Amino acid sequence: MTQLPDVLAAPASEPAQHLPHPAVARSNAPSLLDDPAGFRAALLAELAPLSDSREIRALAVQHLTEARRVGCEAIAADLASHPRAARDTVRAYARLTDGIVLTVLAVACDVLHPLPNPTEGERIAVLAVGGYGRAEMAPGSDLDLLLLTPWKVTPWAESIVESMLYMLWDMKLKVGHAVRTVKDCLRLGREDYTIRTALLEHRFIGGHEPLAAELRDRLRAELFRGTEAEFIEAKLAERAERHRRQGGQRYVLEPNVKEGKGGLRDLQTLYWIAKYIHQVESAAELIDQGVFTAEEHDAFHEAEGFLWAVRCHLHLISGRASDQLTFDTQVEVARRMGYEDSAGRRAVEHFMQDYFRHATRVGELTRIFLTALEARHVKRAPMLERIFRRRRKLKPGYREDGNRLGITDPKAFLSDPLNLLRLFEEGLRTGLLIHPEAMRLVAANLPLFEDIREDREAGRIFLDLMLKHGNPERALRRMNEIGVIAAFIPEFEPIVAMMQFNVYHHYTVDEHTIQCISTLAQIERGELVEELPLSSSILTAGVNRRVLYVALLLHDIGKGRPEDHSILGAQIARRVAPRLGLNHEECETVEWLVRYHLLMSDMAQKRDLSDPRTLRDFAKAVKTKKRLDLLTVLTVCDIRGVGPGTWNNWKAMLLRRLFSETAAALETGLEAVNRDQRADEAKRALREALADWDARDLRAELGRHYPPYWQGLPTDTQAVFAQLLRGIGDDEIRIDLHPDPDRDATRAAFALADHPGIFSRLAGALALVGANVVDARTYTSKDGYATAVFWVQDAEGRPYEAAKLPRLRQMIDKTLKGEVVAREALADRDKVKKREREFRFPTHISFDNEGSDIYTIIEVDTRDRPGLLFDLTRTLANNTIYIASAVIATFGAQVVDTFYVKDMFGLKLHSRAKQEALEKKLRQAIAEGAERAAR
Repeated sequence: MTQLPDVLAAPASEPAQHLPHPAVARSNAPSLLDDPAGFRAALLAELAPLSDSREIRALAVQHLTEARRVGCEAIAADLASHPRAARDTVRAYARLTDGIVLTVLAVACDVLHPLPNPTEGERIAVLAVGGYGRAEMAPGSDLDLLLLTPWKVTPWAESIVESMLYMLWDMKLKVGHAVRTVKDCLRLGREDYTIRTALLEHRFIGGHEPLAAELRDRLRAELFRGTEAEFIEAKLAERAERHRRQGGQRYVLEPNVKEGKGGLRDLQTLYWIAKYIHQVESAAELIDQGVFTAEEHDAFHEAEGFLWAVRCHLHLISGRASDQLTFDTQVEVARRMGYEDSAGRRAVEHFMQDYFRHATRVGELTRIFLTALEARHVKRAPMLERIFRRRRKLKPGYREDGNRLGITDPKAFLSDPLNLLRLFEEGLRTGLLIHPEAMRLVAANLPLFEDIREDREAGRIFLDLMLKHGNPERALRRMNEIGVIAAFIPEFEPIVAMMQFNVYHHYTVDEHTIQCISTLAQIERGELVEELPLSSSILTAGVNRRVLYVALLLHDIGKGRPEDHSILGAQIARRVAPRLGLNHEECETVEWLVRYHLLMSDMAQKRDLSDPRTLRDFAKAVKTKKRLDLLTVLTVCDIRGVGPGTWNNWKAMLLRRLFSETAAALETGLEAVNRDQRADEAKRALREALADWDARDLRAELGRHYPPYWQGLPTDTQAVFAQLLRGIGDDEIRIDLHPDPDRDATRAAFALADHPGIFSRLAGALALVGANVVDARTYTSKDGYATAVFWVQDAEGRPYEAAKLPRLRQMIDKTLKGEVVAREALADRDKVKKREREFRFPTHISFDNEGSDIYTIIEVDTRDRPGLLFDLTRTLANNTIYIASAVIATFGAQVVDTFYVKDMFGLKLHSRAKQEALEKKLRQAIAEGAERAAR
């Protein structure tokens, strides 16, 4: 057997002693994981007698593939014994890969292309680069290789490279490779920062070691030295762009473990820069450099192990490189990492809270590190810019450091714990970002907040941070990230980084709270006048801002416990509000707002606003115009703070209507809200809209409808029905489809001869074309015609484009004529998306005979799916229940369908036995539909 020109180097990392010894591919053969040198020797001995290169390669690939499978199984089994820390795991995968690369190199050099007397030009060195160069690999990580040659590639080196790559490809490995000289590496590294970063992390694997040593020395001397500032700036810009692509928020619902904010790439960016400047090999060495304290490094170390564990589990679950922590994988990762349901929360929610807390810590520590380096190495602002820039006059004890707010004397600063809050006030007052060293000082002294939680001055400063400077979001987010809010208000700590496992809420609970306060500040600054005219006018007229800001801060503070979060939150608010300096009356109002912060949203989105009883009940609950104003603004901020796209014209219209009619009722008296008065006003408005109609036709139209019709529909819709009903035949179906931009929906109006189950058939027809129903009304005229109107949106939550309306009309027409059977046609379309299957929404069904004077209100709260409304309405129709109106409120994958109904005799459903029987059938329809959708 011909020897290599140079002795093959052993892998850089030693085998971890705790890994189990797997079964080997060949009896009594050494393990590739635990004894790679022994495995390699045994394989080479087996291949030595063979002469056919294809046979040699095939046999080598066969043994390596089996040895890799066994090794990967052993590593995965070992991870299961410490599922939340994967530092040993990622190194084990890298060590296993080292064994594979060294083996294919030996097969290529010793067996396939032996070279007894190599010349100086016939040398090759194999280096790992990228994550593999750091000896960090997840199960699905790419294998990135740099193959170094002294000068141009010789035929021998070309054969070696080709044979190695074919063996690795035959093993189904994802290989990234480059064949270069040292000179090539230096030239390309100057031109491309991605290549420069990969070279920074190179690690010698095997072959001609002097080549690797030459590359290491020349990179440092000719490429890295003196270019620290430009490298830092490039990496900071790259990091900012990466965060922008990932959504810019640390708390996105489905974070990318590798690329997201606070993810592994942030850790790697730190290592790249640290190695480039300080020539360190690990974060631990940064303690001696004064960059990290020991405590900070421990937090960083723990976060790194956790994030790598999450990534490894993701790869193992999907069987490939997959770094997006999607809803469906979050549940499985939580299970693998040993999380359990507890304290009213699911295991996945506990897991994601830990994930976000680690991501926050990574972000904070990375910011400290990068800012310190930026201060030392990044170019200063030009002299003229520094001279003419307006300097801010700072209060005693503070200094400006690199355009950031710093502390002059840390010891004096800490002598008064109130300074821990004053720092953030000074930051907002001056507009300066707070220096990471100052943030670090505060974070290290959080226990001092125990002394000032009851201090009136501390409460004033905290309130002023929200009330006085116009940008509370900036201070609150920084305070939250380093633990200040939770230290000052301990009741806030449980909701920090708390995830709500549903597709509706885009942020963690604490981030949602800050987003709500940010929205309120934007309204106050006059930035949302066009989008939110009602809230803007309320704030312009004047409200108690102290009450409103504190109520927003505390409105979700009770979440994550088994109790109703509104009730628990109100109890917490009763304790916290006085500590912030609010007087007795203000505290009572804050407590009421927190207790009922969902009331207006629920009334607007889940109840029929045309029913006078809805308005009377809401007005009785609110009692005063002052509370109505506060609750309206709080509700708007709460909805907008859920996430992008949650607020729309439909919700705005509902809230404006509820506000204006409630305000009028509070001003003129609740007795003014009655059906007769509304009917008279509606008829008067329709007369004006149909001014060109013949008097006899107009009288007929005004006389053909029952009172609920006049209260339930806007005048423009009643005018459409007047046209549809004019001269209609018994066998006709007339349809009007029209975009309604004020409601962000398309209005679908139907006029046809009435018959049982018409509402269900219409709902089925709309479901078939993928229309999402957001509101619906159906009425029967005195002469036997059904007038049904649905407001629908497309799959994107928008009104249908005009070009799509003809197809919509065609499908509806076919369904109503019986040419298409909705139940059969929906079977293939009524599916729950894979990423949403792990959401749990227990079904709740309630019957309310008090919320309306003439109808029973049935509220169904369950998981949404395309055919749900059709299943529910068909079940009601089959049980001779007449549906007068349906209000649909969708919250991500959850939906609340509210039906205003009567029985076949036109009466409310008073019988408890009838209610229970109907509830059983509705639950059965939901369960059968859910089972069908999951197939």
